[in-house]
Amino acid sequence: MRFTVDRLDHLVLTCTDVEITAAWYERVLGMEREDYGPEPRCALKFGGQKINVRPVDALEWTSARKASAGSADLCFVTAVGPTDVVGHLHDCGVAIEQGPVKREGALGEIHSVFCRDPDGNLIEIASYLG
Repeated sequence: MRFTVDRLDHLVLTCTDVEITAAWYERVLGMEREDYGPEPRCALKFGGQKINVRPVDALEWTSARKASAGSADLCFVTAVGPTDVVGHLHDCGVAIEQGPVKREGALGEIHSVFCRDPDGNLIEIASYLG
């Protein structure tokens, strides 16, 4: 039987230090940390999605064959314009790698600002606002 995918539920981000990574995503992107499971594991929640934060040395996780810290390119959509994103990143002491620039998002033109998380993952913060 053929099926179609409805949405992305979660993704797994491999990192060198869970505490540093979680703190950065909470502080800079406003995500909510949730610890779960017996280990416990760490997740970062936003909207109807979450990011499970996987330590690079976690052998018990079912994961990508070559999971490595700093290998992700992620785009997050925000409800504020790029000027506000730039101001917030400056307030947080986060270096802007590029932007604001126009790009093509899943629903059309977006205005994006690029930075990097503590592991060097490329983080795109985008807005559909002009």
